[in-house]
Amino acid sequence: MSSPIPVGVVGVGALGRHHARHYAKMHGAELVGVYDADPARAALVAAEVGCRAFPVMAELLSEVQAVSVAVPTSYHHQVGLECLGRGVAVLMEKPIAVTLEEADALLTEATRQGVVLAVGHVERFNRAVRAAQTVMERPIFIEGIRLAPFQPRGTDVAVVLDLMIHDLDLANHLVGGAPTQDVRANGVSILSPHLDMVNARVEFLGGVVASMTASRVARDRVRRLRVFQPSGYISIDLAEGSGTFMRLRDGWRPGIGSSIEEIVETIPLTAPEADALGLELAAFVAAVRGERAAIVTGVEGRAALALALEVTAAVQRSPQPALGR
Repeated sequence: MSSPIPVGVVGVGALGRHHARHYAKMHGAELVGVYDADPARAALVAAEVGCRAFPVMAELLSEVQAVSVAVPTSYHHQVGLECLGRGVAVLMEKPIAVTLEEADALLTEATRQGVVLAVGHVERFNRAVRAAQTVMERPIFIEGIRLAPFQPRGTDVAVVLDLMIHDLDLANHLVGGAPTQDVRANGVSILSPHLDMVNARVEFLGGVVASMTASRVARDRVRRLRVFQPSGYISIDLAEGSGTFMRLRDGWRPGIGSSIEEIVETIPLTAPEADALGLELAAFVAAVRGERAAIVTGVEGRAALALALEVTAAVQRSPQPALGR
């Protein structure tokens, strides 16, 4: 049996703390320690999970083979380059960076050092998404809705990079990375200096259309994805990890059946219960070990960022509503 991979977490706020907890109980990984710009927070999390709190990030990097980076997005480039430059594999929380130039610098350094660069698009590991793979075909229309109550964390970037990018990554994945041929969007800033609500229409080469809505000023949390394809319609509740596949019953033709149940067959989508973040981190550790693993690569993370920036640019081109104060 191979030795555990020594790992660490850089940034142990809300997300990084979860990373540390998962690593602490993961077979195949040894959580060496954590680092945070706030030493008290690092000490608290280290005590919770039974590892060391490092006062200097470089000291942590000298003792690990891989790290999760869960710092604010505006620091992804700087911190990621330092980790990769020391030959340490990186799982970067989404988005990979703020600009494509920053993302390219991270990709270049990962290639130069010969280490893994993965991106934390955790919805790829969602139970409902995994279940839907069994019936997923060529999509025709994709709809994503992601709403959340306001909280200061994440507002250093627009809601497109904070929330919508999850669904943009899923859309990219579903269309096989096809380029866009038309992107239109509208949005507004309400409680932060950046866009807090955005609706986008993305048309990919080949005609697939994705309609995406994201808001971080909603009353309730909503994470839903719908995919229409030639054989039927997939409805996914990402928050619940559940989904259904609806298709016309065999032999149906117009005039047959007097109720929707007689016309449409509804099939529950199921997959083994598992924590999405735990699966993501396990795949990352396996990739660092050199095994084939279904990580979201740095290249895919860059593609999601590129699409998110296209949406943001489309908002900037559109007429902006005047909000009364």
